Amino acid sequence: MFAWDDEENRLVAEHHPFTMPKLDEFEKYADSDPLKIRAQCYDLVINGYEMASGSIRVHRKDLQNKIFELIGLSEKEINEKFGFLIEAFKYGPPPHGGAAIGFDRLIAIMAGEDSIKEVIAFPKTASGSDPMTEAPSAVSEKQLKELKIKLDL
Repeated sequence: MFAWDDEENRLVAEHHPFTMPKLDEFEKYADSDPLKIRAQCYDLVINGYEMASGSIRVHRKDLQNKIFELIGLSEKEINEKFGFLIEAFKYGPPPHGGAAIGFDRLIAIMAGEDSIKEVIAFPKTASGSDPMTEAPSAVSEKQLKELKIKLDL
C-alpha cells in the first residue's frame, strides 16, 4: 500500500492514495507500521509487460482521510485537493473497483515496437504540447468571455 520516499522523507502511496487497503492489516498497522499494509490492487502482466492495472477503491470517508494523513497531507491540503471526494462519501458510494488496459502497450507489442511512443496516436511532448494539433493554441477573447475567464497577465 505504501512505500517510504527518502527524498521527501515520508510515506507515499505505492499504487495511488485511493486504493483500498487490506482492512485487517490497515486496522492492525496503520498507526504502528504502515509499510506492512498491502493494497487491494492488481496488474495483468503478459511476458513481462504490464497490460492492465487496477484496484478496489476506497469508499469510506474515515479510511480515505486516514490514508491522506499517513501520506503527509494536512487537513487543509485534504480539503483543498480532495474536499469534493470527502464530501461525496457522505452519500455512501458503494464498494467499487476497476482496471484499465494499456492499449498503447498492447499495440506496441503487436507491432514489434520497443516503445509505446512509436504507436501512440496523439503523442505529447515533454512540454505538454501536441505537435499534430499545435495545442495549446491561442484562445480568442470571445472564448474567454464565454467561459467567464479573465486574463490578468
